[in-house]
Amino acid sequence: MIENDLLDPDKIRANLNTKRIGKKILVYNNTSSTNDVAAEYVTSKRNDGLAIFAEEQRAGRGRAGTKWISGRADSILCSIVLTKTKCSAELLSLTLAVAVAETIGKTGSKLAKIKWPNDIILNNKKVAGILLESKTHNSHNVYILGIGINCHQKKDSFPLELQPIATSIDIEARTICDRNSLAKRMLSSTDHWLKTAEKNSKAVTDQWSSLSLLLGSRVTLIFNGTGFTGNCIGIDPGKGLILQLDTGGVRMFDTAHTTIAK
Repeated sequence: MIENDLLDPDKIRANLNTKRIGKKILVYNNTSSTNDVAAEYVTSKRNDGLAIFAEEQRAGRGRAGTKWISGRADSILCSIVLTKTKCSAELLSLTLAVAVAETIGKTGSKLAKIKWPNDIILNNKKVAGILLESKTHNSHNVYILGIGINCHQKKDSFPLELQPIATSIDIEARTICDRNSLAKRMLSSTDHWLKTAEKNSKAVTDQWSSLSLLLGSRVTLIFNGTGFTGNCIGIDPGKGLILQLDTGGVRMFDTAHTTIAK
């Protein structure tokens, strides 16, 4: 960790040119989960766009109840509150994946790519993940956008079973990244792509397609406990991944009920 690398809301806000995301920023030294903290703020419209960061999580979680493992001050751990949006949950998931992949960009000699539904891949290893959670308030949906980006981890920072499949920005760049600058870039990218999604969903799906590792490839999905195999031929902003099935026909699979078979 570089000197003065602790997340600082003033450094993140400095010259942050966003219309919505990150207008309010909180940084916690330690919390159970930034998504849990964000859930306390979704009931007020005034908190729309609030970004909550933590240096350490005691109970960070990923998709489908998995644990998100990170050491102290070695990652970007962030949750963003959306109290209103024109986007569906499916489109929000695509939008956030595009924003995080763009945030990481080209690191070392590799470009960050998207592995649907929620993994960001760098040099064939996972460098970031997203977790979208929705809640109902006053008869409408509010959303929490959870983001985890591996920054300062070394190979032996990860559990043995994850070392072959996980990486960090420092590992791939062979240098030490500035987490405050990365956090600023992530908020700016999310702000841009959310605004784009609400006006032109095709721009998001086009960008997602250009960064996707699955598009055009053969894949097996588990949907509500049943396996489906076919070729990925596209993405629908409201209904999810589109497969040309081996058994014939075309089917769409939404993020909430689908995982990729290992």
